[in-house]
Order: sequence, then C-alpha cells, then structure tokens
Amino acid sequence: MTAPLADLYAQYREPLIRMLFRRTGDRERAEDLTQEVFARAAVAPPRNPRPWLFAVALNLVREEGRKHTRQTRRLELYRAEVDQPGPTPDQLMERDERIAQVRAALDQLSERDRNALLLKAEGFSYDEIATTLGLAKGAIGTTLSRARRRLVESYREKEEHRHAAS
Repeated sequence: MTAPLADLYAQYREPLIRMLFRRTGDRERAEDLTQEVFARAAVAPPRNPRPWLFAVALNLVREEGRKHTRQTRRLELYRAEVDQPGPTPDQLMERDERIAQVRAALDQLSERDRNALLLKAEGFSYDEIATTLGLAKGAIGTTLSRARRRLVESYREKEEHRHAAS
C-alpha cells in the first residue's frame, strides 16, 4: 500500500531539495524539480516511495542536462550561422560564373568521360563506375585520368576566352 502523497511530501521534500541542490547548485531549480517529482508521484503513486522519488529526481536532472546540452549546441550552431557573413553580390556572381564555366567544360567531354567523373565525385569505386557505365574495371583509371585532363583543358580554354573578352 502506498503512503498518501501529503505524507510523502512531508517526509521527502527537504531531502529531495537538498540532493537536487547539490546536483544543480541552484536552490530555486532544486525546488522546481522537487515539485515535478511530486507531480509525477501524484499521477503514478510509487509502491516503494523513497527509491522511486530519488530515482525520478535524478532522471529529471539528467533530462534537464541533456536538454540544456542540445539547446546549447543549437545556439552555438545558430550563432555560427549568424556570425558568418553571407557572400557579397560580387562573390555570388563570381561563384555562379565559375559554376557555369565548369558546366560548360563538362559539356565538352564525351558522355562516358563526363559520367565517369560525376560518378567518381559521388564517391563511386572503380568497380562501381565500371559496372554502372558498362566498362572494364581496368579502363576506369585511364578513363578518369583522360576525363580530368580534358576537363581542365576545356576549363582553362574557357577561362582564357573569358579574360580575352573582358
């Protein structure tokens, strides 16, 4: 049989506050957590009150710590995002031009070379590239090397043409 909640409150309130104060270092927080322990006891009266009340109290402190850690991490991530100035319009325009140049250089490659480079950029192994493209595994190294060389040549050619037109 469980003791009435008023008896449990009278007997365990101060010991719970003391223990929680030692854990949190904040008397007001310890009192709030103690109230939460008794609110839970009211909903589900414990059969063995003393260990149950203290276990619930310790679990609440642990939950609060996890919640605080998550919130702190979120705030740090948010601050990092806010503190990072966004790219300027000039930087955005330059980035977009570089992307367009890379796409144009990729378009100059054969479909096989372009696909091999794109698959490699996605982390595919030589075996996976060979299977996907229907090539011999031994041909992938050569294909990638040739494709990279042609991509760089095409990009440089477009870059030189862009500077000559400026």
